[in-house]
Amino acid sequence: MTGWRSLLQPHRIVLMALFAGLVVWCAVSLRWDWIPQYTPLAIEGAWRTIWILVVTTVAGFLLAIPLGLAQAIGPWYLSVPAKTFCTIIRGTPLLLQIWLLYYGLGSLFPQIPWIRGSELWPYLRQAWPYAVLALTLSYAGYEGEVMRGAFAGVNKGQLEAANAFGMPRFTMFRRIWLPQAIRNVLPTLGGETILQLKATPLVATITVVEIYAVSSRVRSDLFIVYEPLLLLALFYMIIAGIIALLFRRFELKTGSRV
Repeated sequence: MTGWRSLLQPHRIVLMALFAGLVVWCAVSLRWDWIPQYTPLAIEGAWRTIWILVVTTVAGFLLAIPLGLAQAIGPWYLSVPAKTFCTIIRGTPLLLQIWLLYYGLGSLFPQIPWIRGSELWPYLRQAWPYAVLALTLSYAGYEGEVMRGAFAGVNKGQLEAANAFGMPRFTMFRRIWLPQAIRNVLPTLGGETILQLKATPLVATITVVEIYAVSSRVRSDLFIVYEPLLLLALFYMIIAGIIALLFRRFELKTGSRV
């Protein structure tokens, strides 16, 4: 009953009524007859967006762990390159990074004979590997700095106790240090993953056909603006909500700090 009472407060009723009115107006006044024609392309674009998001966040986080560890406890010849990498990534626009990789490496590789003759060339001549690489490095650069703080914030007493009991360093890292560091940064990782989702439209600038590129194609083909953009916004809101819900469940299960 308490939940219903909080939901039925006057200001929330007004907001829900305005939202319902907006939905009805959009359904009646705007043009939606183009949806069946572009549905297959939209499904393909949505799948590619989700695929890019999952691959780049997982690969980026796996790269962020050694980057954060190197900055937290590594010798200078590891910590300095890791810090430099994170600084460059965090200090330059993602769009610039995507263009440098695509128009830089993408223009260099065709001039190298052994690359053109290798089995990787059919993939390297496409745009999506450079998009995945750029988004992965971007995520790793930001999360590497986050993991540095997470590793430094783990209670040193537990590590000293494990060391005193003779626990191998790798086992101590795997069972104590890394799990606690990840648990402490789960709220931040959730927010960064949503930001990564919002960064995926940038790959359309190098001809990767994801969901934003589909929306742009609809606008250019039919000269309509609001309808594809509204559906695009709805798609991002749904995926962002799912990400937030999943990370919230992880936080509740692990007892993460919020």
